[in-house]
Amino acid sequence: MYTATWNGAVMAQSDKTIEIEGNQYFPFESVDASVLVDSNTTSTCPWKGTANYYSLSVDGETNTDAVWVYREPKDAAKEIAGHVAFWRGVEVTAA
Repeated sequence: MYTATWNGAVMAQSDKTIEIEGNQYFPFESVDASVLVDSNTTSTCPWKGTANYYSLSVDGETNTDAVWVYREPKDAAKEIAGHVAFWRGVEVTAA
């Protein structure tokens, strides 16, 4: 079981994460959607495709672009479709 925590709140928790390049990708349904704020930021990975970002909003504080998702990953990364990963101070721990 992995848990993603930021600003004292649990962002996601799942025993069905997928690890790629040292990052735990959480199924979207395991994420507290109430803390996600859409972002216009994107980035490109040569083998995964285009990543879209969300910011986190918890107790009046914002963590900009702290969550990413490959909504339509390339075939090489198709297993992470519907999954998100965290960074920028979000602590991901194994239980």
